[in-house]
Amino acid sequence: MRTSITYQFLISLFLLVFSFQQGIAQTYSLKNDQSSMTVAGTSNLHDWEIDVEDMQGTLKLNQEDGVVKAVQELNLEIPVESLKSGKSGMDKNTYKALDSKKHATITYRLKAVENLKQTGADTYAIQTTGSLSISGVTKTVAIPLKMKVSNKGLLLSGSYELLMSSYKIDPPTALFGTIKTGDELQITFKTAFINQSL
Repeated sequence: MRTSITYQFLISLFLLVFSFQQGIAQTYSLKNDQSSMTVAGTSNLHDWEIDVEDMQGTLKLNQEDGVVKAVQELNLEIPVESLKSGKSGMDKNTYKALDSKKHATITYRLKAVENLKQTGADTYAIQTTGSLSISGVTKTVAIPLKMKVSNKGLLLSGSYELLMSSYKIDPPTALFGTIKTGDELQITFKTAFINQSL
């Protein structure tokens, strides 16, 4: 009888610990149709923009009493040929510059959270470092993020500047080289994540 009670107690304790861990560890998946990302650049003729039409990603948070305490994981994948400018010629030059046949995806993997600060009831400022891989070249990047949390999910937003030459990318050209793009790119994003447990 005593063995049975002890066994039941251990099972109850295990379930309690498991449910507590589940309560604070939340996994989210990126909702592509509610997210946006734009890559903006310059050329000797005019400025230009390309939209990212397809993204996949996951994010894992630790929360206590509804307050985010840590960001454990953040992964993002973008198919290169989901970059669309609305101009087929420009898209073709972009895919060629990024060598999309050999390197079909752009990836980001969180390495560390340097700072996590609550700025409002449901808002946070996060300083991150991560691995960004483009065209077969991986660099460690520092990207500041803003996060807004709700009952059903969260919105992660920010912007980041990079040089194409840092990733060994030759800036695309058009019209036999008469139109040349600049080296600098500005990436702006608002990515929506939903709680996988809902």
